[in-house]
Amino acid sequence: MALLDLPGRAVRRLGALAHDDAPSLLTRGYGFGPRIWRRVAPGARSAPMRLLGDEAVFVRGVEGVELFYDPERIARHGAMPAIVQESLFGHGSVHSLDGEAHRHRKATFVDVAYEDAQVERLLPLLEREWRLEQRAWLDGGTRTAYDAAVGVFGRAIMRWAGLPGSGAAKTRWAARLAQIVDGFGSPYSPVYLAALANRWWSDRHSIRLIEAVRHGALRADAGTALEQWAHHRDEHGELLPARVAGVELQNSIRPMIAVARFVAFAAKQLHDRPEWRERIAAEADERGMLVGGPLAVMFAQEVRRTSPFVPMLPGWAIADIEIDGQHVEAGGRVVLDLLGTDTDRRAWSRPDRFDPERFRDVGDDYEALAAFVPHGGAGVATGHRCPGEKLAIAGLAAAIAALSHSDLRLLGEGLDVDRRRLPTQPRSGGRVRSATASGRCPFH
Repeated sequence: MALLDLPGRAVRRLGALAHDDAPSLLTRGYGFGPRIWRRVAPGARSAPMRLLGDEAVFVRGVEGVELFYDPERIARHGAMPAIVQESLFGHGSVHSLDGEAHRHRKATFVDVAYEDAQVERLLPLLEREWRLEQRAWLDGGTRTAYDAAVGVFGRAIMRWAGLPGSGAAKTRWAARLAQIVDGFGSPYSPVYLAALANRWWSDRHSIRLIEAVRHGALRADAGTALEQWAHHRDEHGELLPARVAGVELQNSIRPMIAVARFVAFAAKQLHDRPEWRERIAAEADERGMLVGGPLAVMFAQEVRRTSPFVPMLPGWAIADIEIDGQHVEAGGRVVLDLLGTDTDRRAWSRPDRFDPERFRDVGDDYEALAAFVPHGGAGVATGHRCPGEKLAIAGLAAAIAALSHSDLRLLGEGLDVDRRRLPTQPRSGGRVRSATASGRCPFH
């Protein structure tokens, strides 16, 4: 059919798609934001764009966060492309909800993952697993920082969640969940098909766990993620379908496993900053533990600030939006620049410099930093900020302390980062070797 034969609306749609910014996200990755900001004056809080055929505005900084997480102006339902929503978060997950449905289900996530008692339950599991991994490296092990973290976080968080199975079985499932995280942002690649396959397997396994608890074939300890989601009821008092409950069970454990990507970045930063490694190692030795060291936590926060998981998040405008000279009518898209917010010059001193000292006096008040959004922004209970953020910080800080051991070496090869790939990490995953092992058998 000739182009002139198409209906006028279809022609306009094709023209809009020809100028769409979505392909740039796939080709530029974390360079997506800087390209958009070149359209406006330096320091602007908003920029015009087009996303998936819709008019949109790109926002950043404190002003952008305040707008994006305002439930009276922005909705999240349906904003995330289906190829991401279905593979990463799962069908029917809390990430696709708004209003009372979101608040009700989010409350269970807060009970499961955000309460201090839940964080305290995880700490000894992290300590144990990282000590074992540290000993394996000292004995000549060759797992990368990333691969080690996938196993450590998987075993620790699944035990914390009340899931059955051996350590080896937990490690295998953790590898599947890690691959889902690795593949969701590459719909043009075979790794995306692998992510879909692992999502199918994980959904099936989670459904079986939920149904086993509901039928009394499997005991779930009170307060664990397994127990909470097996018995969770929606805002109307209805028991969640087993598939949705299984999805939310995964959403209680997968984010911890995704922190392994931050561990790879931490290995790179520790390699480049031996003085920080020495300080963190001394702190861990003095405290006699890997978890909770203030210096390690400061370092973890700076890793999170400079190495966000994804560069942006989309939402729908449910009211007419005006911000810094840009206008979007209700029904258009609003896109938050996560990386641009975490490195915004209005909010951060020398934002391009890696400096953990900027978090020295922050402590537990990091949520009050409006321009610090590596796990989302606004309130945990009422907004879309990830309730597992405390768990993530605890796990990353423990990993940093483990990697800082004076008898371990962090190799410099392969620490380059492909910033076009979503999500990304240092190419090698961070190679770790013993500085004292006599050597491995030359035949193995």
